Amino acid sequence: MRQRARLIYNPTAGRELVEKNLPKILNTLEKAGYETSCIATEKSWSAAEEAVLAAKNQFDVVIAAGGDGTIHEVVNGLSQVKKPPKLGILPAGTTNDFARALKIPRNLLQACEVIAQGKTVLIDIGKNKDRYFINVAAAGRLTEVSYEAPSRLKTVVGPFAYYAKAIEKLGTLHKSFSITIKTEEREWTEEILLLIIANSVSVGGFQKFAPLAKLSDGLFDVLLIHKGNIPDLVQIAALAFRGEHIHDSRVTYFQTGSLDIQPSQPLSLNLDGEWGGECAGRFEVVPKFLEIFCPSDTHVDV
Repeated sequence: MRQRARLIYNPTAGRELVEKNLPKILNTLEKAGYETSCIATEKSWSAAEEAVLAAKNQFDVVIAAGGDGTIHEVVNGLSQVKKPPKLGILPAGTTNDFARALKIPRNLLQACEVIAQGKTVLIDIGKNKDRYFINVAAAGRLTEVSYEAPSRLKTVVGPFAYYAKAIEKLGTLHKSFSITIKTEEREWTEEILLLIIANSVSVGGFQKFAPLAKLSDGLFDVLLIHKGNIPDLVQIAALAFRGEHIHDSRVTYFQTGSLDIQPSQPLSLNLDGEWGGECAGRFEVVPKFLEIFCPSDTHVDV
C-alpha cells in the first residue's frame, strides 16, 4: 500500500516559488511512491489547522512548503497529536534557517528528493505555554524585524525586506531590557539587548549562531547579548558569521533543558520568526518529538 503525503504550502512564499513549481513537486513525490494531495494556506494559522487534519486523517507524511513561519505553524499543528506523521520540508522562504540547519537543499525538487530518499532523524522541539517552536525563541528589538517586515514585500524583494525594516528601526535596535532568568543551576537578573533560545545552529541567517547546538540532545542553546550600542551589535554580528561571538565578553552562552523567563516589562516573543505573544514563563525541550526527513548523503549534527 502506498504511503499518503499531505503537502501544505504557502502560495506567497519565496516569490511564489512553490506554486510555480507545484506540478513538478507533485510529480517527483508521486514517482517516489507517495500518494500526494496538497492544500494552499489562505490565512494566518491555516497551516497549523491543516496539519492537525492531516495527522487525524492518518497521513504518513506531512510536507511543509514555505518559510520558517509555515514550518512553525505545521509543527504546532502536529504537536496536537501523540504520534505525529513524519515531517518533510521544502524551503521556500526568505531565510530558511531550519532547513539550512538540516542541510536541506534550497532547490525545491532537490528537497523533494530528500523526502524520496527516506532518511529520517528524531529531533527535539521547544515549548512555551501552549506554543511550540522548532528552531528559535527570541526577544529584543532586533527580533521584531522578522515579523514586522510585510509579507508581500518579502515576496517581492526577499531578504531586502528585513534590511529595510532594520534601517527603519535603527534608532531603537540598541534599546535594552531587564530580564530575570532561572535555570536548574541558578537564577539571575541581567540587562540585555537580545535573548535567543536556539534549537539548531542556524538563526536569523547566521549559520553558526549557536555553533554547539544539536537537534536531539535535549538541550537549548541560550545566548544573551549584553547591553551595548549599535557598534557593539555590528561587531558581534561580524563575529557571529564565524561562530566566534560565543567567546566574546559581551555575550553569555549556555545550554539547558529548560529555563524560566521573567522580563521587567512586557516583552514580545518571536517564535521561528513569527510573533509568539508575550515573552514570559517556562521554556522547555520536548525531546525527540518529530521524525523529520534529512539528506542521506549529508552529515547532520543531531
